[in-house]
Amino acid sequence: MVQKKKTLVLGASPNTERYSFRAATELLHHGHPVELLGVRKGEIGGHNIDTFPNAYSDIHTVTMYLGKNNQVQYYKYILSLRPQRVIFNPGAENDDFCRELTKQNIECINACTLVMLSIRNY
Repeated sequence: MVQKKKTLVLGASPNTERYSFRAATELLHHGHPVELLGVRKGEIGGHNIDTFPNAYSDIHTVTMYLGKNNQVQYYKYILSLRPQRVIFNPGAENDDFCRELTKQNIECINACTLVMLSIRNY
């Protein structure tokens, strides 16, 4: 049985054309619980998009859909969640933050969540 990994989609968008929307939808389809954090309120698959960082519990993975410059304000927040890994999707790569995550024993992956799900490597 595949382990379900609670995932925070950072940069979640209610816009169905955005990759963050597609990733959240696919995560739910594959049975992974999600928390959604974005700049605009909305919902994806019946889950509300929060616009303020909450103290979510048991986050296994943060999947990043924010560009490098927009990530800085979330560094301390992400570290406080103590995820096991952070996935930097295409366009979100950030070597500086990746080094800090690695120092904190948090796995840093430059990959595409949608591809990982499609090849069952999530």
